Amino acid sequence: MSRTLNIARSITATNYEFEYSICTLVTRKAEYEEMLSSFLQKGFDEKSCEYLYIDNSSQCTFEAFKGLNHFLQQAKGKYIILCHQDIIIHDHDRNHLDKKIQEIEKNDPNWALLANAGGINFKWIATNLTQGSGNRIKEKRLPLRTKTVDENLMIVKNRANLVLSHNLSGFHLYGTDLCLIADVLGFNSYIIDFNIIHKSDGNADHTFHKLRKEFITKYEHAFRSRFLTTTITRFYISGNWFTAWLYNLQPVKFFVRQYYKIFFHKKRYVLKDKDQ
Repeated sequence: MSRTLNIARSITATNYEFEYSICTLVTRKAEYEEMLSSFLQKGFDEKSCEYLYIDNSSQCTFEAFKGLNHFLQQAKGKYIILCHQDIIIHDHDRNHLDKKIQEIEKNDPNWALLANAGGINFKWIATNLTQGSGNRIKEKRLPLRTKTVDENLMIVKNRANLVLSHNLSGFHLYGTDLCLIADVLGFNSYIIDFNIIHKSDGNADHTFHKLRKEFITKYEHAFRSRFLTTTITRFYISGNWFTAWLYNLQPVKFFVRQYYKIFFHKKRYVLKDKDQ
């Protein structure tokens, strides 16, 4: 065997150092300490769990999209809990969450994201938590596959390799973004029965509405229909079955190729040197 091969390393499936990584953006440390205490009291011990936080108490070190991406990249737990600082683990404990994850894993190993609230479809919302007022909202039918999740508590399967959008920023809709990314990667998301206290009911201020517009614009572009060319084939993708069929006909593809040949020469795609 060549000695050159000695510089290479064969890899195997990842072994995680912790069962859970509990990750939080922190603006109020006293409230965060209360949250930490509730996790510890409910069985999320320091030996099998790591606690990571981003300190935004004096200034905004990272907004949610960039900050949570750091958590997702650096967390060493098998499961990554992304949560608000204003939650308290109350009715349920670590053993309960373990069982709910096992239940999902048994019935759908292609899951990537779990939460306690979210939008099931364009009509129905599922919520399973206790509000700060003490009002408990109980969803009868759980677990439910969902299209979006609320950000107060999200459990991410580390092995799914999820990431948040690079071209969005702020403190809203990152749960929805994570669900869409998971869906694109072939994973599912669920609302589960893990009741916690969430002291805030949320705040849809002007920053929410601004980000909502940016979010829609981003995904209108990301999910656009398009012609694609590889080194050995050409095809058209679309969410509309008719246009997908029509534009994949050979005569149509021929005329589209001529259009690109005339109006979109290869030189238009050369990366420009900023120093020149």
